[in-house]
Amino acid sequence: MRICIISLALLAAAADASAQTVHHLAATPSTVAYGYYWSEAKPAIHVNSGDIVEVETMLTNTPTGLERLGVKPADVPQALRDIVAQDTGSMRGPGGHILTGPIYVEGADSGDVLEVRMLDISLPIDYGYNGCRGFVPELCGPPQSRVSTLIHLDRARMTAEVMPGIVVPLRPFFGSMGVAPAPALGRVSSNPPSRHAGNLDNKELVAGTTLYIPIFVKGALLEVGDGHAAQGDGEVDQTAIETNLHGRLQLVVHKDMKLEWPRAETPTHWITMGTDTSLVVATKTAIREMVKLLQEKKGLTETQAYQAASMAADLRITELVDGNVGVHMMIPRKYLDRRD
Repeated sequence: MRICIISLALLAAAADASAQTVHHLAATPSTVAYGYYWSEAKPAIHVNSGDIVEVETMLTNTPTGLERLGVKPADVPQALRDIVAQDTGSMRGPGGHILTGPIYVEGADSGDVLEVRMLDISLPIDYGYNGCRGFVPELCGPPQSRVSTLIHLDRARMTAEVMPGIVVPLRPFFGSMGVAPAPALGRVSSNPPSRHAGNLDNKELVAGTTLYIPIFVKGALLEVGDGHAAQGDGEVDQTAIETNLHGRLQLVVHKDMKLEWPRAETPTHWITMGTDTSLVVATKTAIREMVKLLQEKKGLTETQAYQAASMAADLRITELVDGNVGVHMMIPRKYLDRRD
């Protein structure tokens, strides 16, 4: 009987997964938000909670810029040419990222939480680039001589030689993934991360991970972009290996979950986050959010959770270069698993 029950449960789960609607969202002049998150942005697509979106994103550059780096004109995506050439006028900016969306999720509303499951993230082109400015710009040399570096992506080996003799594994992720901020904030630049997530630049958000984002407007209005093939914590020169990405994302609305800041879950860790213009404030936010997580998961007092975080969790600088700096704190999931 037990085997029969388990089999029925597996069949039901498989049927549920196969019943999900899959949407395809290409990056075109009419399906991107060029440099902003905004509560009044026109949705590029409407989906239901539980649906899957296969999304295409463009790197943050121009055809002219890529060709100057040495990319052959034939290798510049036509979609990027179309998007950059569009006459957006006042609808472009104030940030610089090309974000695909917004995606309107039916049933989502202010106070809910949007779960974004990264089912798959792949590399559609075999190159990326890295600029040079960031946290210590004087290390890039005189401003007039600063150059970007074109980087070949070995998609068979999933590695890239980023500088002579330095080969890194490719772990693609979306640097920017966020919902519309509160209406009172107006059109917000795509550059600084905040409570709506946005330009988190968190290298842990690879395929197989999940991001939870507090929702501030009806429909959530999720946008995705700023593809990275690989990045170090801190993103100190302001760029990673910037490239195009294809993603397969499942979106789920939670009515019974409340968050003040984004939170993430990997196969091995829980992650809390904080952002601010001050590294001190961002760090304290990440710590306080970890304390809340430990209280929720283990029933600890605030003081017990704070002490546990000091002994069991790790603080990391997410990024230092986007107006608001980011800090995240990671704790192994095995510490939070329920014990029967």
